[in-house]
Amino acid sequence: MKNFLIITTFLFSLTHYSQDREECLTNLSIFAEYAKVKNYNEAYQPWLSLNSNCPDINSAIYVLGEKMLISFVKNSNDDQRSKYVNELIDLYDNWIKFFPKSKRGQNETGKILSMKAQSLIDYNLASDIEIVNIFDEAFTNDPKSFKSPKRLYNYFKTYFKVYKSGEGDVTLEKLFNKYEELTEKFEYEMDIYTNQLDKILNKENDGTPLSRTEVKNKRRYSVNLVACSTYLNNLNAIVAKESSCENLIPLYRKNFEQFKNDAVWLNRAASRMDSKECSDDPLFVELVEALHELNPSANSAYYLGLLNDKKGDSKLAIEYYNESIDLEVDNLKKAKTLYKIAVKFKKSGQFSKSRSYANRALKFQPSMGRAYLLIANLYASSANNCGSTQFEKRSIYWLALKEAKKAASVDASIKKLANRTVESYEGRAPSKTDIFSEDMGGKTISFNCWINKSITVPQLQ
Repeated sequence: MKNFLIITTFLFSLTHYSQDREECLTNLSIFAEYAKVKNYNEAYQPWLSLNSNCPDINSAIYVLGEKMLISFVKNSNDDQRSKYVNELIDLYDNWIKFFPKSKRGQNETGKILSMKAQSLIDYNLASDIEIVNIFDEAFTNDPKSFKSPKRLYNYFKTYFKVYKSGEGDVTLEKLFNKYEELTEKFEYEMDIYTNQLDKILNKENDGTPLSRTEVKNKRRYSVNLVACSTYLNNLNAIVAKESSCENLIPLYRKNFEQFKNDAVWLNRAASRMDSKECSDDPLFVELVEALHELNPSANSAYYLGLLNDKKGDSKLAIEYYNESIDLEVDNLKKAKTLYKIAVKFKKSGQFSKSRSYANRALKFQPSMGRAYLLIANLYASSANNCGSTQFEKRSIYWLALKEAKKAASVDASIKKLANRTVESYEGRAPSKTDIFSEDMGGKTISFNCWINKSITVPQLQ
């Protein structure tokens, strides 16, 4: 009799579970169908049932549920708004609890926590310190999935607000460390998009037609690069006043003895001093020498080249610059170093070397629009020094705008700047009236200065 009761109870529980499961699947189907077409009013009740009775049945409860609740928050009155906001925050907590990984098995806690922190910012639900703690947890435990440019930027922005308020334990040193970490994260994500974009550009340059997917991906990578570039620039603007030479030099001087055997710290300090034009200070020399002795690398060799450039020893500087390129194994980092060297040569008036290094950079990163713009500017800056007549001098702008157009076509992050540059150079190049009055249509002009190129004057139609 006892065994009969146990079996009966088990079968009843199994039947009840099966019915509950079937009801959950029905609600899931109804919710998903309505949510996908953004009919959220009809999706809400089945979602509530799913959220209460079977929160572990499918990740769509959270992926689509988040979009639904954000829509409700945006379009509801104050009385309902707070309810939906609270449900949204609870959704993130349950999302991490029941579906911390994607369907491919990849950890997504960093992404979800950062989304929660962003919502706390958007709806003013927590203090800056509380929000920073959530961002910290996301970035520390799962930086891989925490890659939204907007949320990375707001992480630093909130971190900076805590520093300025003096209410937390964020010191100037911690602020710079966080800045370096997030800058490196932005650059890491940008490198991923750039590598993918360069593969597509190389295929285009070879004359191979792109598939529909590749055209779509090209646009997507470009949009992501623009977003990363924009938010990284905003991040730089936030820290600009704090990262002056007056602040950097005493801070790095104070910590030099403690960190002189830490290659990461030395590299970050040297990089920051270089970018903020603090490299004339003797501390920069000590940082670079310590870095090169501890760990000879592409960066340390570059900085030694920079030091010798300042001393006027251009021969030794070029040797170190070339050593920097040889030591670097990552193509994108090679391109960045080559570009930095090209900029240094431009500043010192060595235009031919600057163009050479910019072109070398483009071989490693075809999507580096900055390099094309640099070459364009080199040509434009030589307008008064190349050509024997006024017409020839102004014709150099045709060469310049050609490079600027290339910049606009390969790099969406600087497209607006490149297009403005094109317009500027078109205004300075000879007009149709000039071509007619000088009878130059279709003729070839050779520039025998450092440019050593020729241009064919447009034919008048």
